[in-house]
Amino acid sequence: MPAEPSNPLRVLVVTGDHSEPDPTKWDGGYSSDDLDLHKQMCAALESLDGYRFEVLSEHRRLLDRLQNEPPDLVLNFCDTGFRNVPSQELHVAALYEMFGVPYTGAAPASMVLCYDKAIVRLIAEAHGVPTPREVYVPADQPLSEVSATYPCLVKPAQGDGSVGINRTAVVGSDEEARAQLEWFRRELPGRAALLQEYLPGPEYGLALIGNPDGGLEAFPPLRVDFGELPEGLPHILAFETKTGPETPYGSVRIVEADLSDEDLVNMRARASLMFERLQCRDYARFDFRTGADGEIKLIEVNPNPAWSSAGKLALMAGFAQKTYSQMLEMILESARRRLNARSEGD
Repeated sequence: MPAEPSNPLRVLVVTGDHSEPDPTKWDGGYSSDDLDLHKQMCAALESLDGYRFEVLSEHRRLLDRLQNEPPDLVLNFCDTGFRNVPSQELHVAALYEMFGVPYTGAAPASMVLCYDKAIVRLIAEAHGVPTPREVYVPADQPLSEVSATYPCLVKPAQGDGSVGINRTAVVGSDEEARAQLEWFRRELPGRAALLQEYLPGPEYGLALIGNPDGGLEAFPPLRVDFGELPEGLPHILAFETKTGPETPYGSVRIVEADLSDEDLVNMRARASLMFERLQCRDYARFDFRTGADGEIKLIEVNPNPAWSSAGKLALMAGFAQKTYSQMLEMILESARRRLNARSEGD
């Protein structure tokens, strides 16, 4: 897939659908801040040599575009799902597969695995990666039967973007768990929940860019700083932390982590293992949190993390002295190396 200035690679950038509602946004749709971040992404991409970019943010046009004018490569920045339906995030990648269009990032199989947090935990446990204890609660299980070891965090078994997690999600008794589940079932009817061991220590994120065969590069990890959060609020990334207006959770900050050499080596090794086992490609983000005993445990894997200049991925790139444009170029180059290696092996 040559990308010479005289013959630039034609890249279709697919994002979330700006014309449709989005349940992962605080007010159900794209805000002016979201659109500004989108413009920043477009400007950063245009600064890269060897590519010609076209951005598609209306999913009703996607099928026709892939069928009638397929690009050389899709930069798959659709992290919201087809027409912003989160459970259909994998469907967008499946369309690329069906039309034989090469694309960046995770394949549908990886998205299926990572979307279900209970599956991620089982796979991690099988490979010796520490994870929090949890109880799976089906959507139809009577609340009178719910019990767990407390304190624990009530969260969706499938999903992302902190949807379904509010400031009362950390519970300390069966009674509190059942009350929280009542709210959860009203907000997300038909969705299974997890009662996950609440880990009171620091929360970290680690990003990997590359692929197992060609080498994985880890950015310096982040730490979620809850230090300015008012007393009495749980130290969690609740929905309002990421997308809300002025709330107490607006004080939560992302800073560079200060980890021991041993913890850093272990975190990178465990993330690399899960990257390969969960079939991630090109880039992914791994979230960890520290238990009361000081052990750092894996809590989530995101194979298609947010791409914006304000997102965790870009912040960690900054810790590595990479500009936003350089981070985007790293993703593109990782995909190109992977695709070139595959074509040479055919």
